[in-house]
Amino acid sequence: MHPDDFADAVADEKATELDRLGSQQLLISLTDAELKPRTVLAAAAESEHTAAETFDGWAAGADSERARETFERLADQEQGHYERVVAELDEFEPGDALDPMHDFLRGLDDDIERGGALVGRSLVGERTLLQVVSFFINEADERRADVFRDLRADTRENVEDGVGILSDRCESNGDWNRAFDAATETVQVAYDDYADTLTGMGLDPKPIC
Repeated sequence: MHPDDFADAVADEKATELDRLGSQQLLISLTDAELKPRTVLAAAAESEHTAAETFDGWAAGADSERARETFERLADQEQGHYERVVAELDEFEPGDALDPMHDFLRGLDDDIERGGALVGRSLVGERTLLQVVSFFINEADERRADVFRDLRADTRENVEDGVGILSDRCESNGDWNRAFDAATETVQVAYDDYADTLTGMGLDPKPIC
């Protein structure tokens, strides 16, 4: 697989799941249907905190210098995101529970799987943040919408970070296939969590809003 085609191939393979994760129902699943600025901000803060810790762990276990430097930079980036979101809250304390996607991410074994999963996680995160931007636009809160536009732009660029690691580490079709499997499974785990949450609330995860 050519590096330039990797992210598009992942997005094509998981197009349905990504479209549904990019629907308005996503915030319902993340906030237990309590669509208020504070609950949306708290969900976003929790996500950024968890991502920072995931990338920090990946950096500690990286197989190559390039991957280590990338994961360290991403950990710092996500910590910065977390601090920006928390600044919008009067008080916030992150929880200890891991969402299924990050539980999966932390179980990956090497740079190839992590690089692929970074692409998948970034595709999911970019869609999540779009819904947060839209939420604050609907709240007529352009300042907060701009905060999340910045976070979304960073997350979109993380796709290329993942591809860069894979370009450095993948030496065979088998390596690219492992990366692809990790990327698509990341999306699938995120989607299954979303769908299970909505189903548990008596909602259908299939409609795309």
